Amino acid sequence: MNGRPYVALLRGINLGRRTLKMDDLRRVASDLGLENPKTYIASGNLLFRSAKGEAALKSELESALGEHMGAAVGVMIRDSDELADVVSSNPFADRDARYTVAIFLDEAPPADSISSAKKVEGEQMALGKREIYVHYPSGQGQSRLAIPAAAKGTARNMNTVAKLAEMATEK
Repeated sequence: MNGRPYVALLRGINLGRRTLKMDDLRRVASDLGLENPKTYIASGNLLFRSAKGEAALKSELESALGEHMGAAVGVMIRDSDELADVVSSNPFADRDARYTVAIFLDEAPPADSISSAKKVEGEQMALGKREIYVHYPSGQGQSRLAIPAAAKGTARNMNTVAKLAEMATEK
């Protein structure tokens, strides 16, 4: 294996009728020539190695998954170092990781991402490099929080992010 380790985070998979079997996701990745594709839990987390860059990987995966699903599928790509940085930069590391998420974006969040949030009821937010961190004191399912800047992102709780970061560094 000569490629760099990456993680692809799919947006809106296995919610309602948008079902994607993880076997199918691994097959799509293999068909694209991605090395050693693995999945973690059924929420659209793909680990693989590739010599390609992020932009090419994002484009190829979104195209192939869109064709397979019959609908657009957003994909956020991070290499193993970036994912480890998301974990180490978590401003809410002292809180329950189940109630803290990183919302992954393609670009840096706008400076007004927090001030433009709506229906804030005790949630705490902080900006990362290409993430928005949110701590939900009562859990995400109870929250009505709306962050316009996060609309095209995808969220993972910090337990999942930490596990993916660990898996991405395994040889």
